Amino acid sequence: MHKRITRAAFAAALALAVQIAGAAEFGTADEAKAMLEKAVAALKADKAAALSQFAKGEGGFKDRDLYPFCGGPDGNFTAHPTLTGKSLRELKDKSGKPLGEEIYSTAQEGRISEVNYMWPRTGGTDPVQKVSYVTRVGDQVCAVGYYK
Repeated sequence: MHKRITRAAFAAALALAVQIAGAAEFGTADEAKAMLEKAVAALKADKAAALSQFAKGEGGFKDRDLYPFCGGPDGNFTAHPTLTGKSLRELKDKSGKPLGEEIYSTAQEGRISEVNYMWPRTGGTDPVQKVSYVTRVGDQVCAVGYYK
């Protein structure tokens, strides 16, 4: 009897550990929002340095699948791990939704809003539900997204 309880307890602990490890593999909504708030503060302190850090994933601006990205007044990414210089405004999600246009039209100075869309996880091909928190800081439209 004692062995069964030990095995059951071990199995339960293992299942919980796997569940926690899986959750820790990806960023959460709260972590995404906190990173965007940190990005806003960095942009206000030194825009050029902040955009450089965002693009390079430095200064705590890359955490698992979370990273800030920004677009300038010309509609192009001013900071993104792989898309800097390309058009954010013309970006469409994997269902054809005009994602970039929605990000630009939703972003407001001093307010964090949400944009929902379909996007594959890094390294994946199947689109899944993603939410980006978006805001405007001066001439920059910035966001941090997480997967649901």
